[in-house]
Amino acid sequence: MNYKITTALVLAAIIGGLYAYKAGLFEFENEEYTSLSLPETVDYNFHIKPILSDNCYTCHGPDANKRKAGLRLDVQESTLSELPESPGHFAIVPKNLRESKVYQAILSEDPTTQMPPADSKLSLSAYEKKLIKKWIEQGAPFEKHWAYIPPEKTSLPQTKSTWGNNEIDAFVLKKLEEHNLVPSDKASNETLIRRISLDLTGLPPDPESVAQLLAPASQDTIAHIIDTFLASPAYGERMTQSWLDVARYADSHGYQDDSYRTMWPWRDWVIHAFNENLPYDIFLTWQLAGDLLPNPTKEQILATGFNRNHPITQEGGVIQEEYRVNYVLDRTNTLGKGILGLTLECARCHDHKYDAISQKDYFEMFAFFNQVDEKGLQMDAVQAKNQAFFADPPFIQISAAETNGVLSFINMKDTPKINVMVMNDSAPKTTYILNRGEYDQPTDSVLPNTPKSIFAFPDNLPKNRLGLAQWLTDQKHPLTARVFVNRIWAMLFGKGLVETVEDFGVQGSLPTHPELLDWLAVDFMENGWDIKYLLKKIMLSATYQQKSELRPDLKLSDPENIWWARAPRFRMSGEMIRDYILATSGLLNQEIGGPSVKPYQPPGLWEETNAGGNRGVLTNYIQDEGADLYRRSLYTFWKRTLPPPNMTIFDAPTRDFSEVRRQKTNTPLQALVLQNDVQILEAARVLAQNLVYEDPNGKEYVTDVFRRILVRSPKAQELAALTNYYQDALKGYRERQAEAEKLIAAGEYPRLETDAAKTAALMLTSQVIYNLDETITKE
Repeated sequence: MNYKITTALVLAAIIGGLYAYKAGLFEFENEEYTSLSLPETVDYNFHIKPILSDNCYTCHGPDANKRKAGLRLDVQESTLSELPESPGHFAIVPKNLRESKVYQAILSEDPTTQMPPADSKLSLSAYEKKLIKKWIEQGAPFEKHWAYIPPEKTSLPQTKSTWGNNEIDAFVLKKLEEHNLVPSDKASNETLIRRISLDLTGLPPDPESVAQLLAPASQDTIAHIIDTFLASPAYGERMTQSWLDVARYADSHGYQDDSYRTMWPWRDWVIHAFNENLPYDIFLTWQLAGDLLPNPTKEQILATGFNRNHPITQEGGVIQEEYRVNYVLDRTNTLGKGILGLTLECARCHDHKYDAISQKDYFEMFAFFNQVDEKGLQMDAVQAKNQAFFADPPFIQISAAETNGVLSFINMKDTPKINVMVMNDSAPKTTYILNRGEYDQPTDSVLPNTPKSIFAFPDNLPKNRLGLAQWLTDQKHPLTARVFVNRIWAMLFGKGLVETVEDFGVQGSLPTHPELLDWLAVDFMENGWDIKYLLKKIMLSATYQQKSELRPDLKLSDPENIWWARAPRFRMSGEMIRDYILATSGLLNQEIGGPSVKPYQPPGLWEETNAGGNRGVLTNYIQDEGADLYRRSLYTFWKRTLPPPNMTIFDAPTRDFSEVRRQKTNTPLQALVLQNDVQILEAARVLAQNLVYEDPNGKEYVTDVFRRILVRSPKAQELAALTNYYQDALKGYRERQAEAEKLIAAGEYPRLETDAAKTAALMLTSQVIYNLDETITKE
């Protein structure tokens, strides 16, 4: 026998080979073995198109400039028509393998005729060849790309078991039964309360909430807990944290000078919008085109700051038109990745090589954002002394008086007024297709429009950003609801039903549960694009409430948890880890909104990244003091050329561009942060000193610390190990009082008069628990 076998191959055999080959996890080389994995009916979108996209579209796809032999394999008409360079012959002849020239070229061993050609370094596995063979024999049916077909709410599948709480579980259970899997038991009450709290507030639950759920828990109890967390102001902060990556929010402009900007009032608006449960269609409309609404309010205009979060150069001598075009490109690309889930940027310089998006399509989308007059920061010397004026025109000015009324959600602190960048179509411009995407090479002019391959722009809509927003939120639009629902699923489960949450195009991942994704998307729209409704629907499912334990049977059959036979376990973001530690220590300052703050940071980092000379207010990092050191990480000052280092170490993006999916790495630097960062040492110290201060002769310090951090009681073995560690440390510090005093001096938070040895020993014990995998993991 001649085949490679891995864990992924075993999984592929079980699941019918539907997704694993798309991810490139294995290679079939045994004819007898692969014949067992062929599906009964070959699906074009799920079986054939990924093969063609990976191996054929570069030369025979949407990009006319790279197309060879006049053959286009992504379009049915071209694939089934007579070959332009070979009259009388056809690429594919349904039900006729001998006359299908593409199939014969795939089988050929002649380097002059085989496809893909040898010099492409691409090849089809035996399994992929068999799929194409069976597809042709079945009539070579084509379909529109799955993500461009409007979602439909199919009837719930019939299942053998009655497991489940709502409709979501029916779809999940159907897949589990198809692959001979069973769901996991329900998670413990402690685990559920912690999971729900982290997902909805980004913070651990307080002891009162835990006690409430520890009573006999029914679905009604859990629903009440969910509603409680949804009503918390921390909910808006949690949701905003993710949206800032999409919106590429920063407190500086970027580029070489990287000067200060005042965009935090827009961030305050986002928190407010989530807490007020602004429907997602309105949330998008205001951000894309709030200024174009009839008689727009100042709040609606402020929301358009979303479009102005991109980097802006402040350097003298630059070619203004070059950078202005870059700003419009950025807004277009952000629309693609952040809202449509498409790699629109690939069509800037040429027709998209994989998706049916032409360069003309790209610049028609570009035209929607090309009417803003922006040239870079312009201020006089008096304004430059006041950071409140650091805004590139066009901007609006917000006064303290307004924040006592209609804009009460903005935390102005002591600032009398502030400028915030917004949108204003005050500079009508003709948009041109740019040759190779270069600003100084205009070719044909175009008008605002959207790609017909996705969803044709309705004739009754205005050709401006407001019309674009209405196009996006049309109930028939195939992408907007799907993309957002998938992103919410990824937020709760660690990965989406479509794993590539940023790419629903041909090169993106296929949905593991397409019927469930469509059902959720339609249900979301039918219920008024209600984000809180969507979150609660998913959280009330039995799928969400499962244990996360990797059962022995799942290690072989579904190690990647594709079919959701268990809840996921994944490390929290850098922001959530820091906030978790601040909250459990009692240090967290829960003030909502306001200007960004500068907590602890290693000295000299900003100076290292300066381009030289005096670069304004961001030349040196000036650490804040007092309560501002303990604000949520959402409010940490974000300098584009050097983002907060402790968040970067935990995979935070730079926010130079829109990002919707953070990578999850595991590096020694992360362990070093958890062991040595002054904020974490200080948190451990404050937690310890408070316990010792409240009860100088306490007998359950270790248990109390464990419960506060991990929201559960320690097991006997855990308690024994930690107690021994605490007693050993206490004995050592009794003998070395000076070391104890030095250790408990960590951080700037005031010390309490406590036993130094006890406090130091308990501080180290707290730090051990903070460094546990369970502490930084959502499970």
